[in-house]
Amino acid sequence: MRAIALLLVATLGLVACSPGGGSNTKQYKISANSTSRVQYQVLDSINALRAASGAPAVELNGQLNAAAATHARDMSLQNRPWHFGSDGSSPLDRVARVGYSGTLAGETISETYESEVETLAAWMQQDDTRAVILDPKAQDMGFAWFQEGSGKIWWTLIMGSRSVIQIGDYQG
Repeated sequence: MRAIALLLVATLGLVACSPGGGSNTKQYKISANSTSRVQYQVLDSINALRAASGAPAVELNGQLNAAAATHARDMSLQNRPWHFGSDGSSPLDRVARVGYSGTLAGETISETYESEVETLAAWMQQDDTRAVILDPKAQDMGFAWFQEGSGKIWWTLIMGSRSVIQIGDYQG
């Protein structure tokens, strides 16, 4: 009987620690008017990480934000985190659709219940996603998400490099 009681207490303890379990669990919810705050918090965090690695700072880009937002919502509709849209579009296609004149440096995605800071920390622990974030050629960044009613968040980060048009030396 004592072993059963201990097992029951241990099980309840685990349920209380799991997402959605226990009365003290607070769901991370992003309010509709927090977009700028969250985007600039991530931008500042990424630029601090880039500075520490010797990479130049990036700037938030509205076109890349739009491409990221479109993909975050589309991943939710597909119910899977992957780099292709429901129409078969690639990250290259999405960046072109929004009129970004630069070059795609990379895209990082995630499906989670975690905050933007926790998601960025997880991305930095993986070689492939860290390489996208710290790519020294990147100059622009787009960051967006879609949060479902359940609290699940679909994150998309896009890094781009501006195209430089060289006309040559002008002798006038």
